[in-house]
Amino acid sequence: MKKTLLLLSVLLTLACLMACNGVERKASARLDIARQAYECGDYDKAKAELDSIKALYPKAFDTRRKGNRLERRVERDVQRLRMAQLDSMLASAQSRLEQMASAYAFEKDKEYQQTGTYLHPSQTIERNLHRSFLRFQVDEQGKVSMTSIYCGRTSIHHTSVKVTAPDGTFVQTPASPDSYETTDLDEHIEKADYKLGQDGGVMHFIADNQNSDLRVDFMGDRTYTTHLTRADRQAAHAILELATVLDSIAQVKADMEECHLKIGFLEERIKRDSLETIDQ
Repeated sequence: MKKTLLLLSVLLTLACLMACNGVERKASARLDIARQAYECGDYDKAKAELDSIKALYPKAFDTRRKGNRLERRVERDVQRLRMAQLDSMLASAQSRLEQMASAYAFEKDKEYQQTGTYLHPSQTIERNLHRSFLRFQVDEQGKVSMTSIYCGRTSIHHTSVKVTAPDGTFVQTPASPDSYETTDLDEHIEKADYKLGQDGGVMHFIADNQNSDLRVDFMGDRTYTTHLTRADRQAAHAILELATVLDSIAQVKADMEECHLKIGFLEERIKRDSLETIDQ
């Protein structure tokens, strides 16, 4: 009886070993296909084969370990390729910025500011003294903002603005969280800032209606009404256009930094893989 049990145990062990070897052979065959795809630069196919090993042969531990090492090399090369694409995109966007930038005024106090600001030439401070209007600006990171500037003999303590088109449609900013008031001799000066996306859609409304006569109401304790000049309306459109390019540059740079970190991490893991292989 003991001999029979021992024989059954041996047979079961042999059967298990044969099954495991069969699984490893099948998984190894897919790993070979993945390696060939990788060498040919077909990273999508290599990834697909490596994924199939994990899904179909979860117990092919040796082959899966080798597959993980190959997967890191595949991903590193994918990231290298992406880095090259991002570099090309950045060069293209920066070239476009250089072509556009000459049409804008650029303000930056190097002593106090890390980021400069682009304005439409018609809206520089020196050209708009003692005038109530909406000023649009975008910083070097592509962040757009609008400043409502009121100048008058009396204060109105305004915190929001409402812009109305000839057909009666209008948009209005929420109350600005960033406002400022001062006086210069007999003139009261008030400023309120609004970020794009937190402006109630005012900036895009003006840009989309740049050819229409738009009324603007400065709203506070009292309301002051004026009309946006053609230059002011065009400034909104121009600033949003430039912001698209600046924002794309900022996004590409962020993607490049992320890509660089991934490549560095994968390179370190690949070095460890090589050392582990030598030790084995």
